Amino acid sequence: MEILHHPSPVLKSRASEVDTSVDAGLLDLVRAMAETMYDENGIGLAAPQIGVDKRVIVFDVDERLAAVCNPIIVEASEETAVDDEGCLSVPGVTVPVTRSTRVVCKGLTIEGSDVSIEASDLLARVIQHEIDHLDGVLILDRAPAELRKELIRAYNEANGL
Repeated sequence: MEILHHPSPVLKSRASEVDTSVDAGLLDLVRAMAETMYDENGIGLAAPQIGVDKRVIVFDVDERLAAVCNPIIVEASEETAVDDEGCLSVPGVTVPVTRSTRVVCKGLTIEGSDVSIEASDLLARVIQHEIDHLDGVLILDRAPAELRKELIRAYNEANGL
């Protein structure tokens, strides 16, 4: 599958909830997302990044692939950290992003079972990043206004936009 790049309008839209009881294509979607993520040397991918309007994310931080449907952050630490983030949808760009260092994410497995993930450090950052995609938020949106302008200008020039 092909990853959509900024400024694709799909990347700026909130993705639709998934009904795991009737969506028979979730396993195939997750397989395709994982394959695409690994092919691009990523550690996380959201369905909108491949043009699919579904609230589904995949990630692999500890050499264990996970997929979550309709993920939400139900708890986030007040402690935050700033780190440079890259994104498969904004290749060649890194942005310093402030994120909670610990989160609890709840959602569903592709079979429809409840899942709860307590995550810290890199895994917490990846989950927050991928949920941002489901809400139509890119790392560029997390940059301070002046930096965002510079990054978009440089990205557009580098990509002939």
